[in-house]
Amino acid sequence: MTMVRETSSPVATTSPTSMSVEKSSNTNDRPVAVKTVGLTKIYGQIRAVDHLTLELRQGDLFGFIGPNGSGKTTTMRILATLLQPSWGEAYVCDHSIYTHPKEIRRLIGYMPDFFGVYDDMKVIEYLEFFAAAYRINGPKRRRVCEEMLELVELGYKRDALVTSLSRGMTQRLGLARVLLHDPQVLILDEPASGLDPRARIEIRQLLKRLRQMGKTIMVSSHILPELADICNKVGIIEQGVLKVCGELEEVMRRIREKITLCIELWDQPDGAARLLDSHELVESVDVRQNRLYVTLKKGVEDYRELPRLLLEGGYAIKLFKEEEINLETAFMMLTKGMTS
Repeated sequence: MTMVRETSSPVATTSPTSMSVEKSSNTNDRPVAVKTVGLTKIYGQIRAVDHLTLELRQGDLFGFIGPNGSGKTTTMRILATLLQPSWGEAYVCDHSIYTHPKEIRRLIGYMPDFFGVYDDMKVIEYLEFFAAAYRINGPKRRRVCEEMLELVELGYKRDALVTSLSRGMTQRLGLARVLLHDPQVLILDEPASGLDPRARIEIRQLLKRLRQMGKTIMVSSHILPELADICNKVGIIEQGVLKVCGELEEVMRRIREKITLCIELWDQPDGAARLLDSHELVESVDVRQNRLYVTLKKGVEDYRELPRLLLEGGYAIKLFKEEEINLETAFMMLTKGMTS
């Protein structure tokens, strides 16, 4: 028998590849990296972002989820100081977007969904061009560019033309570009958009490495299972309104109002279904492919008497576990597919 109980700054001079972060068991011990308070952006009669309030701490990898037109890109552009809000406040590393936009630009790396490249440049030339724009001069410029290519695993393409790169390689080059000045906060808008499965895995692994280096990362994506794999925090937005935001596990617990149990017996599933359906803790029982899916009443978390009831009734239990709610299920429960 298997029984499972599942509960729900200035530009740094240090080489980014040598950086590390000491993870604290208490997330409140880490400094706040991104904060918005009542952030709102209005276009005519449309509220692209509506009183959005969130807080990310150093080392967070935040998955920003929402339908097309929900306000994700608008929020990211405001944080990147490329767009002024209608009202509300936003801070990056304690700098206000209103009073210290230049300081914020030194502290962030922003990568939009699609960005232009210079067709006649080699990969190393492309990075050196942007390194010069970041005022990284002398021998250090070439060294930093080489280090970034190694970080994103494009060193073997250093002398290739940018136009010869695949979509996945171009995305990795874009990440290398925004990392040149060693930003503390990365704002990445759909970095895995249009990538094949292998390229998505590579981007996911790279984001994990960047978080281990201490970067705070805000990433939007429509590929929900992959966000669940890498993010410690998520936020779901629709029509400019942040529906839910917090630690991934906490968000899942808040969304799931009722526990559903998956039970598999060695035989007699119909009789067991009738027995469980009459119990005061149970709201409904569904039999599918010889498995019982038992939905408990709202608020019920202690169901240890149910397996005992089955055993006393002569039913041999093969599997007994809680059904997990995943990020896709949570997204579908909270959103209606509407845009601002």
